[in-house]
Amino acid sequence: MTTRPTTRTITRPPLRTTNPRTARHPGHPGHRLAGRAATAAALATALGLGAVPATAAAGADHGGWHQDGLSLNAADNKKVDAFVARARRAERSISPQVRAAARISHAELVGFDHRLKSPDSLKRKVATAMRQTPGRTVDASLGTINDAVRFTLQWPDAKYSQGVTTASALLSAWGNDSTRWSNTWDRTDGYKAINSAWRAPRSHQRFEVQFHTPQSKAAQLETHKLYEEQRLPGTPPEKVHELQQKQNAIFAAVPVPPGAERLTAPSRRFSPDPARRLPDPSPSQNPSLDPVNSH
Repeated sequence: MTTRPTTRTITRPPLRTTNPRTARHPGHPGHRLAGRAATAAALATALGLGAVPATAAAGADHGGWHQDGLSLNAADNKKVDAFVARARRAERSISPQVRAAARISHAELVGFDHRLKSPDSLKRKVATAMRQTPGRTVDASLGTINDAVRFTLQWPDAKYSQGVTTASALLSAWGNDSTRWSNTWDRTDGYKAINSAWRAPRSHQRFEVQFHTPQSKAAQLETHKLYEEQRLPGTPPEKVHELQQKQNAIFAAVPVPPGAERLTAPSRRFSPDPARRLPDPSPSQNPSLDPVNSH
């Protein structure tokens, strides 16, 4: 007698659309992307840069930058981002000197938390310059920017002229080259203050120092929105004139400190004796003056 073999029914598991072993494998593209993102976040935190701004992330996704009717292509946007990164690194050695100059000259250091110009603000400035001058390159536009790193020192009227003289002489004595000195205290219309630009000796980073009184700084803040509207590419000429007249009226009420209109840029050959005896207040020389350590 022949015995028939027993027939078994084999139930197969449903097909998987994703292989769990592949999905969990460290070499899978998803894991590589996640690893790179984690590394970038850790590096930004270590450098004290914080989260990547939304505009930077958008630039990474789309290549270019667009805002307020202005734009930069991918290559130009990348150059501005590199410029921002260099300014951030250089600021760490510039800030201790400015803080020391403010303390020695008895100045109030105003708005120190905003000493770095935002990437969006820099990109608006560069894109505006390129639009206003067709054919102008992004490198040429970046070459005119002095305020990627900027500071404001402020004194009462009676102490203003001596304070500016002391603070600027100290910055010069510590090796910073004065590249621009705009004293507008003698103007009958418009902005009143001293805007100075400097080049740091080690990094060669340009930075701006504004010298104000409480009244001139208040006028600057009050006219800021008017100034921003005035410089937009689409503002009609008659509106530009109207906005300028409003700013003139506000600055006309600012008193001129004694001797302020005669203040000039310092000469390193005639730096004051107290400055010669002071050490260079850079982080490497005096960590207590480093703004990172002093907060």
